Amino acid sequence: MSTPWQGAPGLALVRDPVSDDAAADLDRGIGLLREVAAGDRPPTLRLYRPSPTVAFGQRDARLPGFGDAADAVGRHGFAPLVRRAGGRAAAYHRGCLVVDHIEPAPDAVAGTRTRFAAFGTFFAGVLADVGVDAGVGEVPGEYCPGEFSVHGRHGGVPAIKLVGTAQRVVAGAWLFSSVIVVGDAAPLRAVLTDAYAALGLAWLPSTAGAVEDLAPDVGVDAVEEALLAAYAGVVDLTGGRQASALDGSPAASGLS
Repeated sequence: MSTPWQGAPGLALVRDPVSDDAAADLDRGIGLLREVAAGDRPPTLRLYRPSPTVAFGQRDARLPGFGDAADAVGRHGFAPLVRRAGGRAAAYHRGCLVVDHIEPAPDAVAGTRTRFAAFGTFFAGVLADVGVDAGVGEVPGEYCPGEFSVHGRHGGVPAIKLVGTAQRVVAGAWLFSSVIVVGDAAPLRAVLTDAYAALGLAWLPSTAGAVEDLAPDVGVDAVEEALLAAYAGVVDLTGGRQASALDGSPAASGLS
C-alpha cells in the first residue's frame, strides 16, 4: 500500500479517553511528536474528542485585543489556549474529532505543502463517505482561513468550513493535526464571533458549520468509523498497538 502523504506503511492507533484538561490535550501531541522524532515511539495516529477549547494562533496572541478575546472565550465556557503553530483562532468541543497524525522524517519541512494537499483530499473523501458534498479550499470569510481547509457545499457551492488542518515539525518528525467539526456548531459560532471581534479580525459566522448541517443523521462515531476505514485502506493499523494512551504517557496533545 502507498499513502497519499508519502508516509509510513503502518501506524500505532491511539484513542485517548475524554479529558477535561484542554491544555493537556493540546500538549500531548507535541509530546508524542518529540517521542516519535527520538525513535521512542512508532508512527502514531491519535484520536480524541476535545473539551471546549479556542486554540489561538501565535499572531493572535500578539494582538492588542488578545486579553479581551481570552476573557470572552472563558465566558463561553471554552478554554483559551495558544497553539504552537500559525493560523488564527479555531474553536472545537465534544462535537468534534481531533486527529493527530505523527510520523518520523529526515527532513520534515520538505513535505509540508504536499501533506496539506494530500490530507485535505483525504479528509474530504472521508466526509464524502458519510454523505457530505465536501471539497478542499478556503471558504471566503472563514475562521482560521487556509488554502487547504475542507469545506461542505450547498448546491455545489463551498459554504461551511468542516475540517481545519495545521502542522508542526521538529527535527526528525512531523505532526499533522486536523479538527473535524461534526455537530453542534452554534456554540462554536458564538464563541468565535466574540473572540474575533475582540481581536479586531473580520470573518463571516455563517461559514462555521458542522457535518450534521449537511448530513443530519451523522454523528462523531460515524465519522470516526469512516475515518478509520479510510486509513485502513492505505496503512496498516493492526500492526500498531491500540490503546487509550501509549505506555502511560501523560494526557497532553496538540493541534499544530
